[in-house]
Amino acid sequence: MGRVGVPDSTHRSSRGRAVAGGALAVTVLLSAGCGGEMSGRAVPAEPTAVTRQVETPLVGLLPAPEEFPRGYPAVVLSADAAGQAAGDLDGVGAGASVQPAECTPPEARPGADRLAVAVGTDDAARATLTVELTRTDAPLLRLRNQVQQCERIRVSRSGASSTVTTELGQAPQVEADDAMALRRTVRPDVGGAGLTQSMSTLIGQIGDVRIAVTYMSFSDSEPDAQALEQLFDTAVNKVATS
Repeated sequence: MGRVGVPDSTHRSSRGRAVAGGALAVTVLLSAGCGGEMSGRAVPAEPTAVTRQVETPLVGLLPAPEEFPRGYPAVVLSADAAGQAAGDLDGVGAGASVQPAECTPPEARPGADRLAVAVGTDDAARATLTVELTRTDAPLLRLRNQVQQCERIRVSRSGASSTVTTELGQAPQVEADDAMALRRTVRPDVGGAGLTQSMSTLIGQIGDVRIAVTYMSFSDSEPDAQALEQLFDTAVNKVATS
């Protein structure tokens, strides 16, 4: 299946190309957010609404444990454990106080078939690969905008405080409605070596299913990019072909 490019996570303004015709030259500068170029070549627009639903239950869309990359033995989490894992991945968690308040991640909607999580663990590297599938009625553009406005936040929970820093990366090229990438660091105010949480996440959305695959570690080493990309491709393809 061929790959379809999606908008870059940084979403710089598109620029029109100069068109020469005899003595006439016209340069068109498109305003930010147009999502296209007046050069005769179609450019994918950012979806601004969720217009279709994926009927397959989320747990049936998770990659099976044997589909995880080698070296990451995996399990599918129970509903309770999945909710806790999702909180760890956004750097905030349930019951936390966030400053600025508008940067608080949206809580998972209640009900069956809203969240499914599978986790593979590399014990030697103190690292995990997590696939998180969620049902959402919000386009990925909304999350991208929030990340851009909330690059650095303060989180307090159970008497402990931390600084969460998030930055957008180059959007992956996948068969999805939209996609983005981010790097996130959770640095506790009180702690020592091995307590800073580092995450690299690839996110795609197909209809009302959001697919997030995260490599998380407690070291300063580079993430296992090959394993992350492999698992993300597997997860996206499974939803796309459902």
